[in-house]
Amino acid sequence: MQKTNKQSSNLLRLIILALLGTISLILFFLNFPLPFLPPYLKIDFSDVPALMASLIFSPLAGAAVVLIKNLLYLAVSGAGDPIGVAANFLAGVMFVVPVSVIYHKYHKGVKSIVSGLVTGTIVMAIGMSVLNYFVILPAYAWFMGWEDMTQSVKWGAVLAGILPFNILKGIIVGLLFVPVFIKMRAWIEQKQSTLA
Repeated sequence: MQKTNKQSSNLLRLIILALLGTISLILFFLNFPLPFLPPYLKIDFSDVPALMASLIFSPLAGAAVVLIKNLLYLAVSGAGDPIGVAANFLAGVMFVVPVSVIYHKYHKGVKSIVSGLVTGTIVMAIGMSVLNYFVILPAYAWFMGWEDMTQSVKWGAVLAGILPFNILKGIIVGLLFVPVFIKMRAWIEQKQSTLA
């Protein structure tokens, strides 16, 4: 009987993660560019379901929702842009995991959510700047058949686009997520206790 309960609990977790991943994909399509930044950098709220999963379950669950969203996006959009999808996955993980770690490690409240969002924004902004400079931008250049990017072009792209974009994205998503968390805190805590 206990084995059956554990199996049904695991199945329920998988269903919740799949649903949150699908919601994340829908939110991914509802994106918008920011003025004064390159138009290919678009804000979306697809990390919100991943944040919910990471608070209910664990940092790994949040990363799983980010992965599901990106795999579904690849399936829906065809081959698409594998480098952009990989970059989106890495950015999502860098943002979601610190929030979840701080939330689960310290008092599970608004203060830990805000601390986590600030930390996640910093980690994502710095991490994506470094990854873009050393890996993602050179990979795009290779993938598109362009000549190697000069250091000044890469620095320009990072300082004028990638870094401010990720800071603004973290702030905007955080400003949306804090009231969502406050409104859904009782539900999140109930799910934590029933699905633990």
